[in-house]
Amino acid sequence: MRPSVRDLVASAAPDELPAYVYDVAALREHASAVRAALPPAVELYYAAKANPAPEILAALREAVTGYEVASGGELAHVREAVPGAPVAFGGPGKTTAEIAAALAAGTERFHVESVHELRLLAALADRAGRPADVLLRVNPAVDGGALDGVALAMGGRPTPFGLDPDAVTACLRLLRDPQLRSLTLRGVHAHLASGLNADAQLAVARRIVTYAAGLFVTHPVPHPEVNLGGGMAVDYADPEHRFDWTAFGAGLAEIAAERPELTLRIEPGRALTAYCGWYATEVLDVKHSHGEDFAVLRGGTHHLRTPVTRGHDQPFALLPVETWPHPWPRPAAGGGRITLVGQLCTPKDVFARRVPATGLRAGDRVAFAMAGAYAWNISHHEFLMHPRPRFHYVG
Repeated sequence: MRPSVRDLVASAAPDELPAYVYDVAALREHASAVRAALPPAVELYYAAKANPAPEILAALREAVTGYEVASGGELAHVREAVPGAPVAFGGPGKTTAEIAAALAAGTERFHVESVHELRLLAALADRAGRPADVLLRVNPAVDGGALDGVALAMGGRPTPFGLDPDAVTACLRLLRDPQLRSLTLRGVHAHLASGLNADAQLAVARRIVTYAAGLFVTHPVPHPEVNLGGGMAVDYADPEHRFDWTAFGAGLAEIAAERPELTLRIEPGRALTAYCGWYATEVLDVKHSHGEDFAVLRGGTHHLRTPVTRGHDQPFALLPVETWPHPWPRPAAGGGRITLVGQLCTPKDVFARRVPATGLRAGDRVAFAMAGAYAWNISHHEFLMHPRPRFHYVG
């Protein structure tokens, strides 16, 4: 936690908490380091779904090539937040209205998820008189257990995402139809899994590139593009253990040298922004129940849903507050471990279970780290109608 963040959390009045604090300077530094680790020819898109805050999108602009969106709402939001930036429209279940709006906005790439979606896009592009560039999102079979045990598999097996090989063939056949003249095939997109380390990411990347290169032999595409997706691992159990961007970049350089005819693209989300965010709050009470300690915090997982959705303990920092405004004894943790919970009327409202927090007292501050991605934007804000957190962008 940098001093600018720590000072803000420490100086906030109790009714100014909870608060999200984003270290924008740290985000810029991290994104710049990621960009520097990648080969210059590899395009870097940011998956806006991870954190679409306008301040976050703007902070990334110098480091990224463009942005990937997965809904019409995200598309309009990103266009407003970073006008002029390239945008790729992905995600399953695109509606007619969303596709029409994307065409009208001049969206640079459409990641097509099904034969029906390809037909719908073609019809709407013809009707609007607006050509569209297409990447087919492919879901090739992945053998050898390459995706076994991954945190989140989105391909290489039965899934609602992407096109099986026979559907890819059907799409390629349609794209040769003169009646689909408004669409131009630019390449393929594949996002098979999330939570992979650099070696595993490179292994999957090689499989995707090999599949794509074979496809382009039988179905030539001028200057073909291969979007390798995102899913770079973020370790909430060990925040200092980061994805090895240097090794990944070196591996991508080897792949690019082997396949110079391809334009390679990646689109990380969580791995870019997770580390810049903090969810800061205060301890309202410390309770002892059947031999265990519980710290009840202002706010809850309706603000920071990540630990519940992923089933982990959210990493945190403690900021002691020495003043105690009441005449009665200050509640304090009795043992070495304590469970951190929120204000919600559910036993699932847990940030971290039986974690070390020696000396934690009511009135102290807790700042949960790695809250810069899939945090506020995926949370069920209105449950129990508690006040929303404040938002701060420092640096």
